Amino acid sequence: MRKSEQIMLITIILSFLLSIYFYPKLPESIASHWNMFGEADGYTSRIWGVLLMPIILVITLVLFILIPKIDPLRANIEKFRKYYDEFMVVVVLFFLYTHLLILLWNIGIQFNMVQLLAPAFAVLLYYSAVATENAKRNWFIGIQTPWTLSSEKVWNKTHKLGGKLLKLAALISLLGVFIPSYAALLILIPIIIITVYVIFYSYVEYQKEAKRI
Repeated sequence: MRKSEQIMLITIILSFLLSIYFYPKLPESIASHWNMFGEADGYTSRIWGVLLMPIILVITLVLFILIPKIDPLRANIEKFRKYYDEFMVVVVLFFLYTHLLILLWNIGIQFNMVQLLAPAFAVLLYYSAVATENAKRNWFIGIQTPWTLSSEKVWNKTHKLGGKLLKLAALISLLGVFIPSYAALLILIPIIIITVYVIFYSYVEYQKEAKRI
């Protein structure tokens, strides 16, 4: 196994161990969803509460291992495999951190869930930015639009811009630590704006390229 896959496997094992340790301490019904103000507004059974995140981690590991093998442009993934592997590790660590927060909250340690997730989202967005900036054309990882997939030049320009914007989003999301009532908005709004903008940008760049031909 690759080093990144070993780290992911260890993370999955830790998630199951956390579930086993906390299970007897948890109530029969546990909070599983929080609104934008960090207030619990959704509940599930104890067994699903402790198993859901470890199951998601297992699925994530399988997907990350499969993608470089089944992508028709898998040779391109190998060109930025270092960044792909780093992003894989960050994603599973993000899930493990979220799992721990959920377990702690449900044994009675009260805190603003969104506020504590804000720095984790900042790290996730930053590594998403690094992976985006270095991604080569493929069918699974990156900004997938008809125009980026049709032109390597448009792909590269869109991903360089997208990476810079995601780094800015990472900085903005950190403000949620200090302004917890707006933490969710500080995470979601920049992502939505960036998504719409880069889709539009890729279209415009493709049209420019088409006119030059």
